Amino acid sequence: MSLAPPFNEESAIKKVKAAQDLWNTQDPQKVAKAYTETSIWRNRDKFITGHAEIIAFLTNKWEKEKDYRLRKELFSWHDNKIAAQFWYEYRDAHDGMKWKRCYGLEDWTFDADGRMWKRQMSGNDVEIEEGDRWFVDGKSVEDAEIGHKHW
Repeated sequence: MSLAPPFNEESAIKKVKAAQDLWNTQDPQKVAKAYTETSIWRNRDKFITGHAEIIAFLTNKWEKEKDYRLRKELFSWHDNKIAAQFWYEYRDAHDGMKWKRCYGLEDWTFDADGRMWKRQMSGNDVEIEEGDRWFVDGKSVEDAEIGHKHW
C-alpha cells in the first residue's frame, strides 16, 4: 500500500502512525526527509520553511524536551490532507526538568510523492506529576490508556 495521496482510512491511519514512529526517533535529519524541501510549517507561534529550518527547529525542540514520547491518532482525512490528534510527554530542560504533556492537533497537506509540504500544529502544554505519565519506559505508546476526557 502506498502512503501517498489520495488517502483512504487505512492509508491515513498508516501515515499517522508512520509519522508517530518517525518523530519518536528524535532524529531531526531523518524527520526532515519526510517533508518537501520547501515545506512550510506553523508550529505554535513559529513559522518555518524548508529542511534547514525544520532541522534547526527540531534540534532545539529535542534539546529542550527530554525523554520525549509521542502518540498520534487519525482525526480526519480527505484526498491529500490529514488531521491528527496527538499527545506527547517530556521533561522540560528549560524548566527544572518538570514533566509536561502537550495536547494538540495538526493539519497536514501532502505532495503527490507522499512527503508533507504543509504542517500546521496547535498545542498546549500542561505540567504533570511523574506518576501521572501515560508513556512510561518499557511500554509502547500504543498501550497507554487515554481516557475520553483527554480526546
